Amino acid sequence: MRRRGTDQPDLFALAEDRFAGFGRSTFRAPTDEPSGVAIRLRGAAKLKAAVRQFAPRSPGVYGMLGPKGHVIYVGKAKCLRSRLLSYFRDSSDPKAGKIVRHTYSLVWENVPDEFAALLRELELIRRFRPRFNVLGQPGRQRYVYLCLGRGPAAHAYVTREPTGKEIAAFGPFVGRSHSRDAVRRFNLEFGLRDCPNTVPMHFADRSQLFEQDRGAKCLRYELGTCLGPCGGFCTSGEYAARVKAARAFLEGKNATVLKTLTAAMRVAAAAQEYERAAAVRDRLASMQWLADKLTFLRTARATNSFVYPLTGCDDRRRWYLIHGGIVRGVVAEPTCAKSADVAAERIAEAFASPFTAVANLERCVDSVLIVTGWFRKRDAEKAALLTRAAAEAACRAVPPDSR
Repeated sequence: MRRRGTDQPDLFALAEDRFAGFGRSTFRAPTDEPSGVAIRLRGAAKLKAAVRQFAPRSPGVYGMLGPKGHVIYVGKAKCLRSRLLSYFRDSSDPKAGKIVRHTYSLVWENVPDEFAALLRELELIRRFRPRFNVLGQPGRQRYVYLCLGRGPAAHAYVTREPTGKEIAAFGPFVGRSHSRDAVRRFNLEFGLRDCPNTVPMHFADRSQLFEQDRGAKCLRYELGTCLGPCGGFCTSGEYAARVKAARAFLEGKNATVLKTLTAAMRVAAAAQEYERAAAVRDRLASMQWLADKLTFLRTARATNSFVYPLTGCDDRRRWYLIHGGIVRGVVAEPTCAKSADVAAERIAEAFASPFTAVANLERCVDSVLIVTGWFRKRDAEKAALLTRAAAEAACRAVPPDSR
């Protein structure tokens, strides 16, 4: 414990503690030492006074802790002092007051800049799963992935956490309900099952030791929207061909289904079958929404590969290593031979890593969307971006005798 002066009120005798940060981070340079403050006081008035006394006017992330020291809320701030004081205003959001009432300790971790705060906040939300973040923090989006996989008869489904065992995973997507509807229609268009995994599959070319009921388990086979692997109405090869076509659509390699639906809608409209045309239009809209989202993500990953130099509030320059839309790491801008060697090594590692959904989750579930949104709002920042080659050349240009 430490105090900031002999005239400091008793309120702060046990209020301030050094806080070594929330732990490991992908978004911290190796030379940066995490630091922060823990306010161990109960009650809105005492917390507000402590924040006013200790909180810095600099970027950071903060956490509200419950009675057992567990994180109940995580937030970010361009200015920690202003953001934390906003929780104690009479005009604040009712949710803010509820969070404060459940807070037994308040901690924060200093970060060098606003970009780092944004990345770190989501990394911590992913790690701690705070209850008040999950229950609807204003502006908080919940992202999901579309996956192909599960069992001998693969199908598309939505999940927040790909396991790495899927045939393929795509995303992240905003909005679970919208994504679920798109996936439901996707399975219909490609004739893939969407029944529970507990339903056994019986392919026509795979013999069974004991004959079982081979009837279809739902109406989709009768309606022509499923190949019916549950009833043995297709071979494993026929079903695998549909899965292959579905994956090609998700990868942007096959737009046949969009062309087919567009043609069917026009034919129905020309024949003045407007109800049929409207039904096909709805199918097309859902598939087009999915195709557009996937195109956006592919483009973001293809174009967002660079080194982003940024000066922090401590006047130090850091390089954010962004590859495939993901912030793969952070290094200090090289100023000597040793730091140049470290930067060159980290750049090689970052740009050698291929994208996978699981790797994205391990770093930050929203990384692609964060990077894209950041530069969309800050177009002028693009002028400072370095290509991988330019960054590596800058490392080589550091004099070797500058150790």
